[in-house]
Amino acid sequence: MGESILIEDRKKIIIKGAVKVKTCTQNFAVVETQECVATISGSEIEVVKLDLENKEVVFSGNISSIKFSSQKEKSSFLKRIFK
Repeated sequence: MGESILIEDRKKIIIKGAVKVKTCTQNFAVVETQECVATISGSEIEVVKLDLENKEVVFSGNISSIKFSSQKEKSSFLKRIFK
């Protein structure tokens, strides 16, 4: 199953391919997919549907921006030494 993000009238976002919802507050949400991390900013943001078995999450609210970043976290120096 691929990943997709559908935005409806800047009031609803459907993310398919979601692996984990890292956080969700009234002003932002962070969703991890297999390929990236999506940060949704706005106001009155809430989770409407969470179905991680089918890898789908739906948010509602006043969406002002979406930022994508690489999922890969940099490992610390000590973690790299003690593999």
